[in-house]
Amino acid sequence: MNSIELTVLEEIELDNPIFIEALPGLGHVGKLAADHMIDELGATKFAEIYSPTFPPQVIVKEEGIIENMLNELYYLKDVGEDNLDLIILVGNTQALSPEGQYLVCKDILEFVMGFDIDRIYTLGGMVTGQAPENPKVFGAATCEENAELLKEAGIELRSNDGGIVGASGLFLGLGVRQGIHGSCLMGETPGYFIDAEAAEAVLNKLSMLLNFEINVDELEQRAEETRQMIARAQQMEQDMINKANAGNADDLRYIG
Repeated sequence: MNSIELTVLEEIELDNPIFIEALPGLGHVGKLAADHMIDELGATKFAEIYSPTFPPQVIVKEEGIIENMLNELYYLKDVGEDNLDLIILVGNTQALSPEGQYLVCKDILEFVMGFDIDRIYTLGGMVTGQAPENPKVFGAATCEENAELLKEAGIELRSNDGGIVGASGLFLGLGVRQGIHGSCLMGETPGYFIDAEAAEAVLNKLSMLLNFEINVDELEQRAEETRQMIARAQQMEQDMINKANAGNADDLRYIG
């Protein structure tokens, strides 16, 4: 069984592109950031990826229209002051099993390596258990040189702090085995909702690292919606705590 079925929609030529992975994960941070890049910078889809390792389902959208579980590859040419070419991997799912994760990431990496990719950036979220007012961006890299670049961009390096699970970790690990170095950018997030603020923080750092400008007005609007959602969630949590405390106080008075 093949791990992926890859359909090329457009034959393209790129100049040592940078590969950016942003599949769904914690808080959908990386996916939201990459989707905004695709829309704002006008990226073009050139390949679709289906896999039997994806969840056995389809998504029902508006008016009863279904959407398959897919990954997609987009490209951009001459981005920013350094005229970089980019390949961006997005989608609505990752593989379900550990074996599926390895197989799918390996096959996608082999395909994009055919374009002589220069380096890899993976984008995701890092759950901290808090809803910060100004999310930090944490990072990890495959070599000291890339780690220094992250620090120069004001990204806080993770150190002896667990692993990076899923595609964001595997693409870096598999890439370095092929001599392709890279970094992971992780936006600080509670992880239980689509986090526009963390996505904006990650996108700002990525644009700094790759030396391009991008309008984040729409993300800022989503971030404000996120702040309001956080406030409501925190208020609901506080209401539950207050009710629990009130109940305990009533019980104590009864016992006394």
